[in-house]
Amino acid sequence: MPEHPQAVDCIIDARWVIPVDPAATVLDHHSVIVIRGCIADVLPTEQVRSRYQTKQHVALAGHALIPGLVNLHTHAAMTLMRGLADDRALMDWLNKHIWPVETRLVSHEFVYDGTLLACAEMLRGGVTCFNDMYFFPESAAQAALHAHMRAAIGMIVIEFPSPYATDTMDYLDKGIAMRDRLREEPLLSFCIAPHAPFTVSDAAFERVAVYAGELDVPVHIHLHETADEIRDSLATHKLRPIRRLQKLGLLGPGLIAVHAVHLDEDEIALLSEQGCHVAHCPSSNLKLASGIAPVAQLRRGGVNVGLGTDGAASNNRLDIFSEMRLAALLAKGAGGDPTVLPAHTVLEMATLNAARALGLEARIGSLTRGKCADMTAVNLAAPELSPCYDPLSHLVYAAGREHVSHVWVNGELLVRDGRLTQLDAQELATKASYWKEKIKSQGK
Repeated sequence: MPEHPQAVDCIIDARWVIPVDPAATVLDHHSVIVIRGCIADVLPTEQVRSRYQTKQHVALAGHALIPGLVNLHTHAAMTLMRGLADDRALMDWLNKHIWPVETRLVSHEFVYDGTLLACAEMLRGGVTCFNDMYFFPESAAQAALHAHMRAAIGMIVIEFPSPYATDTMDYLDKGIAMRDRLREEPLLSFCIAPHAPFTVSDAAFERVAVYAGELDVPVHIHLHETADEIRDSLATHKLRPIRRLQKLGLLGPGLIAVHAVHLDEDEIALLSEQGCHVAHCPSSNLKLASGIAPVAQLRRGGVNVGLGTDGAASNNRLDIFSEMRLAALLAKGAGGDPTVLPAHTVLEMATLNAARALGLEARIGSLTRGKCADMTAVNLAAPELSPCYDPLSHLVYAAGREHVSHVWVNGELLVRDGRLTQLDAQELATKASYWKEKIKSQGK
């Protein structure tokens, strides 16, 4: 033990520290020590004073401190279309409402403002990292950096022209150029993001497979979201979408299959054998009547499953707390087994599993020495959460994003007592109103 306490950047004392790894661990009256944006130590609070000293000491007497939540799938800029076209089937929603608005209005400014609004919502809900898929990805990246938030930015590929790009090679060229410009940003990582099997050709998928291998980045794609998607694939390609991707060389440890609702046993086994990941978006799946993903079977089969919200235009919240609770309840109800997806497993899906899918598990996803200090504090002392017998259970079944009090990314405090420290909420509300009027004036 050193004779003099070591000077550190920050000390956070919490009633409970829940590191996620080891699984189901709850540390009573522990503290996390932060040095240069990383977790330097996790130890009993009673031992802190003799070992460490700091000018930034945060005492959270009734809180659980957990890893920052990771939103494994979203379209952040679509926050500007929240509630625009509700209670519609997926293809009707896309063809008649969402895509027309995007064709007329999506731009650098639209994506930047919409992503910044989404970052504010996610940070206040304890999300410290999100995996994005949308047009003008460099604008999304710049918004995430402005918010001081961690993001995996998708290099989108889609077959039809948009205000962003004209064809497959234009999408890929612009995406790769964006990645090359921003690759040294420590808060950013990248994916190639072919939209879906029904919007990407075989030739485009083959190029995606080559580039993903060369760049060593994940492939982020909507897959087996609806029964119609599978029927159309069988009619057009004589293959179910997963088998088509297998034929084209897309299945592997870098694949993040979003939704994965309609799977048979052989397809679950194939995803497991290939080391693929699934982004489970329960709220969006239900709202669009896509179905209930077989999450318990996927996990039993050895498939890594993380949680995502999808975009606010189809959810309508970027709220991982809601997704945790719903994921647990759906799995229990669908399987007739109250023991599946216990609370600690669902929290792992929202943190370490999602980080693993993005290839970021060595940096984020658990409160482990040497990892980045991405952390979320949840106040479990509120009257509606009292008494608290099991903080892990409370995080999934009782608490909500409104109980998030503090959020750190890379050791920087971005939410203090529920308030954003780097973003101006009033300015964001003004931007949202501006785009609302612009969308209305264009006609839905």
